[in-house]
Amino acid sequence: MLVSVIPIGNSRGIRLPKLVLDKLLVKDKMDMEVTEKGILLTPVNDLPRSNWAEEFYKMHKNKDDVLDDIPVSGDFEWEW
Repeated sequence: MLVSVIPIGNSRGIRLPKLVLDKLLVKDKMDMEVTEKGILLTPVNDLPRSNWAEEFYKMHKNKDDVLDDIPVSGDFEWEW
């Protein structure tokens, strides 16, 4: 695909077609790597909490998800 280099302020850039961005699930960031053959752009897909299910499973397996006993308020004196 041939794209034009266009002026953007004091810099220059290229426009990526919406179909390409949608296909690659590009949101607002791309990783740019300069190689011997050219420029490699890779989508950055920051999905918040994407690995939480796996981490919660590990916590449960290791019994790290068990809360300590909450003391009854009569067992100690509150300090204000």
